[in-house]
Amino acid sequence: MSYEHPLAYLIGIEGLALLRAFTGEHDREFVEARIAEVRRLLDDESLATGVDVDRLDTVPGYDLWAGTYDDPANAAFALDEPWLEELAGHPGDTLDAACGTGRYAAILAARGHRVIGVDSSPGMLARARERVPTADFRLGDLTALPVADASVDLVTCGLALTHVGDLGPVLAEFARVLRPGGRAVLCDVHPESVARGSIPSLRGPDGRPGRLASHRHLVGDYLRAALAAGLTPLRCKEPCLPTKDPAPAATEPGPWELWPWSLAALVPDAARAAGQGAPALLVWDFQLPGM
Repeated sequence: MSYEHPLAYLIGIEGLALLRAFTGEHDREFVEARIAEVRRLLDDESLATGVDVDRLDTVPGYDLWAGTYDDPANAAFALDEPWLEELAGHPGDTLDAACGTGRYAAILAARGHRVIGVDSSPGMLARARERVPTADFRLGDLTALPVADASVDLVTCGLALTHVGDLGPVLAEFARVLRPGGRAVLCDVHPESVARGSIPSLRGPDGRPGRLASHRHLVGDYLRAALAAGLTPLRCKEPCLPTKDPAPAATEPGPWELWPWSLAALVPDAARAAGQGAPALLVWDFQLPGM
């Protein structure tokens, strides 16, 4: 269980902004405004109470999320799908690992790929089977994929590895099922984004607040796991969310379900400075060397 305090998050955002000012990105006026804003936040009674939040395992968590997972509010979809389109290559035998509701599988099948989808959540798989009836969906775990050795040309995995504690066994499984010369295209939540609170929130069956178990893997963690599995990196991308016009400053923290984004709206200048140029996703293109 974690304890999420709105004031703690806001002070953290102010701190990130001030650190960037300390290294020369902002001037005296900005620094003094941040310090004054911190004093105001400390006196704001609406920020005085935190929330105990459960840590939800991925299988029950994604079963709960299955019905609403594809809602357009998920901004990551607009970032990772273009990279999948670009990197998917020619049609072939493809494994969509942690396939969820079949979002990637639908794109791949439309391009002529013969898709096997694997996921540990029965609820997500039920949605995927409705969405992509031509694909072969299987219940399974990323560390023990129900797929034969050297049987696919491409492995894809989207927004899932952040939920894995140890990347090594998973990347080894991807290498095991790939044919020589095959590729693994992996899109994940960037560690910078995880550090800023980009962790899925859900209400548990009892209505209690919960967040899916997530891990902040550094860029080097993916690389080390891939190299140990015999995969060669071809490309690495770190796409950012598009810049938007600043929204009007909020006056209240909003409901817990909207944290931390509604909290950031309380300090828009600090949030903008803290997140300037921060990547949202991490995209890898690996290859298993040929014979």
